[in-house]
Amino acid sequence: MNFVFLITGLLFVFLMGYIFSYDRKGIQIRPIIMMLLAQLVLSFFILNTTIGLSIIGGVSKLFETLMGYGVEGVNFVFGGMENEPGSVFFLNVLLPIVFISILIGILNYIKVLPFIIKYIGLGMSKLNGMGKLENYIAVSSALFGQSEVFLTTKEQLGKISKQRLYTLCTSAMSAVSVSVIGAYMTMLDPKYVVVGIIVNIFSALIVANLLNPYKLKSEEDYTVVSENAEHKEKESFFQMISESVMDGFKVAIIVGAMLIGFIALMTMINNLFDLVFHISFQDILGYVFAPIAFIIGIPWSEAVAAGGIMATKLVTNEFVAILSFKDMAGNLSDKTIAIVSVFLVSFANFSSIGIITGAVKALHDKKGSEVASFGLKLLFGSTLASILSATLVGLFI
Repeated sequence: MNFVFLITGLLFVFLMGYIFSYDRKGIQIRPIIMMLLAQLVLSFFILNTTIGLSIIGGVSKLFETLMGYGVEGVNFVFGGMENEPGSVFFLNVLLPIVFISILIGILNYIKVLPFIIKYIGLGMSKLNGMGKLENYIAVSSALFGQSEVFLTTKEQLGKISKQRLYTLCTSAMSAVSVSVIGAYMTMLDPKYVVVGIIVNIFSALIVANLLNPYKLKSEEDYTVVSENAEHKEKESFFQMISESVMDGFKVAIIVGAMLIGFIALMTMINNLFDLVFHISFQDILGYVFAPIAFIIGIPWSEAVAAGGIMATKLVTNEFVAILSFKDMAGNLSDKTIAIVSVFLVSFANFSSIGIITGAVKALHDKKGSEVASFGLKLLFGSTLASILSATLVGLFI
């Protein structure tokens, strides 16, 4: 049955992509097939081989240790409050992000991350035939996050077409940031977090190939960093540390504020719907998403519950959905947990439209307006990418 649901899930994604494509005749099948095969091989390797599971265990242990170091800093400031029974989510999960942000800053400063991104991006470019900039954004979004990644491409934003901008933004919204991976791993099975991050890179490009096909001229396929950018004065090490601290703190504060607002809003809406219609708004969303949940491999008996979580992520954000999912996961099958977990590992939600639009607009006003003009289609594409990733992982559970 796993193979049947793989086919139905793929058919759904490709049918939606074909129907809403900018240029159906321009869809290139070969790179799509190559990226699908790469996703299947990587998913199998991570989830079903001894080496893959060992890597997952190592990654999980690494982030558990790093989060522990982060908690030490929190402990000094808050005097052990994070270790008290019932201690708050903000202290346990969000504030350690500050330390993860510092590590990302250091790795970027000593050129480790740029090296990794460059050569993985070049390898993917050979695989899918897409531009260097497209592959750079696809890979680097998984490290820097959906808004921060555009800071590294600000010199190219004014030169690219609206079509290319859509592809870049789809990759950004389909990714997550390394700075929040440790937080995700405290709430979801680490192996699904890791596999979700990896397959989403390909899923975003596959969906972009369907919805937004185009061919680049050789002169348009430039590298990310220009010669002028390379010769700019480099900030000092401790300046970088200070900025990384503030960046991590901003992420923690923003995520915390969003959780307060969205959870309160969802609770109010649920109560209003329950009062008027005797059914919660989240349950209604569950029924809407249930058919999609079913065709990608979730048992029908769990499809409404799973669909409700998937829809919650879409209308709020992944943290709100993950917290709701965590409360009900004990009553769900392993297959449902795997599929929903991978679906949740991305920034594809309504609020991300504003985040990405704002990030691009701050760097280039005209391009920011272009992002706003295709905002809903951007959300549609990134959600299809999440569905595709979840479908593929379901094959191996």
